Amino acid sequence: MAGPLPIGDPAPADGRLPHDIRIHPDVAFGVYLHVPFCRVRCGYCDFNTYTSSELRGARQDQYADTLLREVALGREVLASAGALRPASTVFFGGGTPTLLPAGDLARMLDGVREAFGVAEGAEVTVEANPDTVTPTVVRELAAAGVNRMSIGMQSSVPHVLAALDRTHTPGNVRTAVDAARDAGLDVSVDLIYGAPGESLGDWESSLDEALSLGSDHISAYALIIEDGTKLARQIKRGEVPAPDDDLQADMYEMADQKLAAAGFDWYEVSNWSRGVEHRSRHNLAYWRGTDWWGFGPGAHSHVGGLRWWNVKHPAAYAQRLALGESPAAGRERPDPEARALEQVLLESRIREGLAIDALDAGARRAVAGLVADGLIDGASAIRGRVVLTLQGRLLADAVVRALTE
Repeated sequence: MAGPLPIGDPAPADGRLPHDIRIHPDVAFGVYLHVPFCRVRCGYCDFNTYTSSELRGARQDQYADTLLREVALGREVLASAGALRPASTVFFGGGTPTLLPAGDLARMLDGVREAFGVAEGAEVTVEANPDTVTPTVVRELAAAGVNRMSIGMQSSVPHVLAALDRTHTPGNVRTAVDAARDAGLDVSVDLIYGAPGESLGDWESSLDEALSLGSDHISAYALIIEDGTKLARQIKRGEVPAPDDDLQADMYEMADQKLAAAGFDWYEVSNWSRGVEHRSRHNLAYWRGTDWWGFGPGAHSHVGGLRWWNVKHPAAYAQRLALGESPAAGRERPDPEARALEQVLLESRIREGLAIDALDAGARRAVAGLVADGLIDGASAIRGRVVLTLQGRLLADAVVRALTE
C-alpha cells in the first residue's frame, strides 16, 4: 500500500468545486480509472494496491458498480460547474486492471462514455500484467473501445523478475503482446532497470527482447527504493544491494542508444515511441498540467487548478459512495509559486521542453550555465525552450534545482 495521503483542506461531502473555479472548455479532459487489486504485491511497489487478504470487506466483484457511483458523482459536479467535456484520454491503471473481468472494465468505460462522452479518436489504455492477458480478454476490451494496452514486462531475465517479485515468465510477455496486436491495439511495454543482481548484460537482453516484440512504445524506469516496501526492508537488512547510480546511468544510456537505433524517439525522460502518434497522450496530459479526474480509491484529480485525492482503502471508498458522499479525502489549490515550480518540474522532462519565458529572471540567467555544462540543448535554448540533452536527462533533478533555486 502507498504512503500517507497529502495534507490539504477538507473536501466537502458533496464533492462540489469552489464557486470561483474557472474551467476552460478548450483544455483537454482526461479520465483515470484506478483498479487497486493485485494477486501478489511486488517488492518494489508502493502504489495504492491490495491483495485479497488486505481488502477487509471490499469486494472485487462489486468494484465496477462502486466506481460507477463516483463517475455519476463526477458528472454531477462538473455539470454544476458548467464544465462537461468529453474525455480525450481514458486510462485504466492499478494495480492490475485485467484482474477484473473484461466485462467489468467495459462497463466502467461505458459509464465514462455516458457521463462525459469520449472524444472521437480518444486514446483508451488498459494496463495489464502479462499473465492476465488472453486473446479473449483483449478482443472483449477492443470491442468495448480500448485501443491501447500497456504491458508490464519489467525484464526478460528470470532472476531479475524474481528479484522484483514478478509472477510472469518471459514467454507470457510475447503471448500478451501478440494477442494485443492481433486485436489491433497499440502496445506499450514497461521495463525497470537497476534491480538487485541485474547486470548490464541482463539489461541489454531485456532491451533486445522488448525491441523484438514489435511494440509501438517502450517505457524504461530506474528502480527507485520507496520507504515501507519489502525491497526497502531487504536493503536495510543487507539482504540485497541498493541500486548502483552509476550502473543505472549506464543502463539508461544503453536504452537510449538502442531505442534510437531501432527508430524510437524519446519524448519524456523515461518514455520512447515510434513516432508522435504512439506517444502516451494520457501521460503527456499529466506532464502538461491539463485537467483530469481520477476515479477510484487513492486516485488524484486536477480540474481548473484544484487538486483533490480520494480515501485510500477500497472499503472506505465504497462506504463513502454507498452513503451518497464524495470519496475525496482532501484537496488544495496550489499558489502561483507552487504552480511555477511544478511547471518546471514536469515540462522540463518532455521533448518539447519548457518555455524560457515561463522562468523567473534568476532561472533565465541559469540557462546559459546549463547549456555550457551540456545539460540543456543550446539550439533549443536559442529558440526559447529548455530541452534536456542526454546528459541532462540523466541529471534532470539537478537541472530542476538550478532552475528553481
